[in-house]
Amino acid sequence: MNNRRQFFAGAAATMAGLGVARSALAALPEPVIQTSVDTAPPLVPNTGRPYNPVVTLNGWSLPWRMNNGVKEFHLVAEPVVREMSPGFKVNMWGYNGQSPGPTIEVVEGDRVRIFVTNKLPEHTTIHWHGQRLPNGMDGVGGLNQPQIPVGKTFVYEFVARRPGTFMYHPHADEMVQMAMGMMGFWVTHPKARHPHISEVDRDFCFLLNAFDVEPGSRTPKVNTMTDFNIWGWNSRIFPGIDTLNVRLNDRVRIRVGNLTMTNHPIHLHGHEFQVTGTDGGPTPPATRWYEVTTDVAVGQMRQIELIADEEGDWAFHCHKSHHTMNAMGHDVPTMIGVDHRGLVNKLQRVVPDYMVMGERGMADMGEMQMPLPDNTAPMMTGTGQFGPIEMGGMFSVFKVRKDQKPGDYKDPGPYPFPPGTVAREWTGATPAAPRAATPPGQADATVVKPGHGKHH
Repeated sequence: MNNRRQFFAGAAATMAGLGVARSALAALPEPVIQTSVDTAPPLVPNTGRPYNPVVTLNGWSLPWRMNNGVKEFHLVAEPVVREMSPGFKVNMWGYNGQSPGPTIEVVEGDRVRIFVTNKLPEHTTIHWHGQRLPNGMDGVGGLNQPQIPVGKTFVYEFVARRPGTFMYHPHADEMVQMAMGMMGFWVTHPKARHPHISEVDRDFCFLLNAFDVEPGSRTPKVNTMTDFNIWGWNSRIFPGIDTLNVRLNDRVRIRVGNLTMTNHPIHLHGHEFQVTGTDGGPTPPATRWYEVTTDVAVGQMRQIELIADEEGDWAFHCHKSHHTMNAMGHDVPTMIGVDHRGLVNKLQRVVPDYMVMGERGMADMGEMQMPLPDNTAPMMTGTGQFGPIEMGGMFSVFKVRKDQKPGDYKDPGPYPFPPGTVAREWTGATPAAPRAATPPGQADATVVKPGHGKHH
């Protein structure tokens, strides 16, 4: 972790609400800056009340200081560069060196003071998404508070009233600032045993992201409304997303927040889970049911829990198929079934590098080593024990191992499949395939014109 030991000497601090004590502005806690894209180990509290910390996928939790019983944090809103996958870097806006910003962890009942320094080229605010707090701390620029000017520091202060999983993001020039990656997670742990909150062995969290980055460029197109081409978890894309590594029979909690502009059906292979929490807090046990997919809508958080009782390397991904691909050309025509024979040689006389793509599907893209523009991720990529995985975007692996030690989050490597448990080619006799009633290439269709049919 790279610490920037800098107190912003001479910077004028401005109060974000009248309820903040002026003594809080006497000295800022030094900001902690993180540039690594690796998943940091859980930040075990050494001051304040104890809790079981979360693990932020490809992220980290923000350290704090205690000041007369108040838990103080320092967020720095600033331009950052995020490596989304090896060799693919994007210019973003974030907090404390990264996008998303660091996870903030507190305990129910904590009085929290957050200093926010603006190093962006324009004003900003922070909205504490889902929190109950004084109206003047809600962070909507112009409505609840003045905007935070460039170079200034504001301070927010409130009590974390209820346990749950929340998010933070600007409520100033949202279209630009959120499209550039300004967001972060907030977890409020229960102060005591809670009837609706189980104790878990592993607790993961991550945010869903969407960007429009032209191949070969480095900066998102902030005016894009729907046609995004980069889909990430914590601003990482497969194969750059770390795996979720757990011990056999661990009780696992996964918190997923969505600040993109579309919904995401999050699907886990090999296990059933229950939704145990939403933005509104923990769900009563009587309202839960088992699922393998849960939809996370825009602006929502979903918290799922399961017993990891099946060993293996289990896919974990968004079930919108184009969200598990990297940058692609959405206007490329479908060429499945098109016969290129006799045409390729003629085209190559004019375009020497022309190659046939897509006439049998797009699976060839998973292993094709074709030149790409600089600073671009392959559309379909990743390699497993048996060859190309042909994925991208919102895809990772949930790894369950009986010999994974408690508290060990390291990748255990490929799963050693027991003999006879892997699908294999059939080498015995096979029946003859039945002939199709309609010759290939001809559709058997009957057209009924309006008014000529017997039924409506």
